[in-house]
Amino acid sequence: MKKSHLKTPDLLPIAHKDRKITKLGFSFMWVGMCVLLATFAIGGSGVMTLSLPWVILATVIGSLAIGFFISLIADIGIEHGLSFPVYMRAPFGTIGTHIPSVTRGVAASMWFGINTYFGATAMNGILNILFGFDNWFICYFLFAIVQLVNTALGIKSVERFADMAAPVIIIISLWMYSSLSDKAAAAGRSVWSWAENPVTGGAAFTAFLVVIFSNMGFWATLSADIPSISRFIKAPANEKNWFKRNKASLIGNLIAMPLTQTFMIIIGAVAYIAVLNYDPVIALQESAGGFILAILLLMIVLAQWSTNTAANVVPAATIFINVGGPRFPFWAGVITAGIVGTVVQPWKLFGVIIPILLFVGGILSAIVGILFADYYILRKRRVNVPELYEDHGQFKYVGGVNAAGFIAWIIGAAVSYFVPEYGFLVGFLVGAAVYYVLAKYWWFKRFPQAEMEDPSDEKYLGLSVGRDWIIKEEPANQPAGQKVPDNVDLY
Repeated sequence: MKKSHLKTPDLLPIAHKDRKITKLGFSFMWVGMCVLLATFAIGGSGVMTLSLPWVILATVIGSLAIGFFISLIADIGIEHGLSFPVYMRAPFGTIGTHIPSVTRGVAASMWFGINTYFGATAMNGILNILFGFDNWFICYFLFAIVQLVNTALGIKSVERFADMAAPVIIIISLWMYSSLSDKAAAAGRSVWSWAENPVTGGAAFTAFLVVIFSNMGFWATLSADIPSISRFIKAPANEKNWFKRNKASLIGNLIAMPLTQTFMIIIGAVAYIAVLNYDPVIALQESAGGFILAILLLMIVLAQWSTNTAANVVPAATIFINVGGPRFPFWAGVITAGIVGTVVQPWKLFGVIIPILLFVGGILSAIVGILFADYYILRKRRVNVPELYEDHGQFKYVGGVNAAGFIAWIIGAAVSYFVPEYGFLVGFLVGAAVYYVLAKYWWFKRFPQAEMEDPSDEKYLGLSVGRDWIIKEEPANQPAGQKVPDNVDLY
């Protein structure tokens, strides 16, 4: 008989023994993930109106703030071993999860395409220097294929590449900063005081806020689906202290990410100050040459590779296999992400990166708010995990849809759209508040939730009580959706 659509093997909870990402490994993943054209763009656009110290301060504030939100949502993966699209079945329903999830999946795929194009231009520069080759389009497809193969090999392969790439990225980025600073000095511009069109008063405050929320909107995508990565992070079992259990996540999100993000913002700013272009590939081509330029461009290639595999392809593939079901394996989700990311023609999206960041950040921030309200405030971290994999279980609601989640998402996203400068914060707060009220006082009155009716640690917590969630396989002669007896072998 047909297996349940919800029990895709790659989406089952990750057991404690199968969590392979270390504290250092997760931090190294962040080092690569922060080296993006969009990061450089925030720095470059920032120094159009503010001096670099103010841009740095705004970046630190925004990075720490979004790192905190990422850490909150990451606990879903660490505590229960659940991916983003699977947990979304709770606040959106077993069918409803597909709409917001695919929204994130498409966004992740678009970022894959943008970063691949950015890396391809750097790869083309290297090949042009060394061999006289000049065709960025061929470089794009070759680079895309290599990244997709690396991701399809699994999360450990992604971490291994990050471990290799991160030290190289750190060393070369310091070299890059030095080269661009020299170029700026030669142009008679002080990197620490120059601003293209300096503003004061209210305009300066608004510009400051734009930098803060651009940084937050930048990682709003990952703050929503971080469970798809965090479920692979090593964490101590039987540890009820939230901070100790999430230590590896906190180190990466609140130390490695803000430090790397800030330094890359500085490079983007210095590139703009040096040659009035925040794209370091172009800036470096004007400030260096020969073998030195090739080495500097190598950092761009490695960074895009490291970023895409961890922050874009893994989450997008996880979402697409949730839609595809048991017959749609992880590697197929990886290929789908690559196709979607290429079809949108990412080479045409550069001019609207900042508006896109603010807009997408607002839309996804409402989802982050809904996840926070559902997981922490309503369920208090207790989740009836087996029911997430049942077609006719607790989370079917009405036709597989939780109306409270969709209403809250629409309202949160709409409100954030009208205040883009504050998009992430507004979307988060409105989404969380509306969902809490609707779910607690309306939806869950109609559809009682077992973990809310009986908030038992032993029944509904995961890692913090030493539990690995094991989902039972359905026998071949049993219709999908029916529960199996307790004596059936575990999956």
